[in-house]
Amino acid sequence: MHSSPDTQKRILHRLKITKGHLDKVIRMVEDDAYCIDVLHQSRAVQKALKETDNVIFTNHLQSCVKNQIKDGNTQIVDELTELFEKRT
Repeated sequence: MHSSPDTQKRILHRLKITKGHLDKVIRMVEDDAYCIDVLHQSRAVQKALKETDNVIFTNHLQSCVKNQIKDGNTQIVDELTELFEKRT
């Protein structure tokens, strides 16, 4: 992954937050917590992952995609199309 040190720090920070949320969900399930409370925490995990994906995707566009198009490699368009076809 090609990213600046700041971007890498942001991504790692977000992933660590996500891991903390996920650890909390696991503990809640083990402790037989109230379902709605578990769902709220699970949604926090999903939101944190989406935010991380946005940072990674923006970085990809600003570095890899920009450089590959500049170098004449248009296969990157197929890669992005495939990525969005797999989105749920």
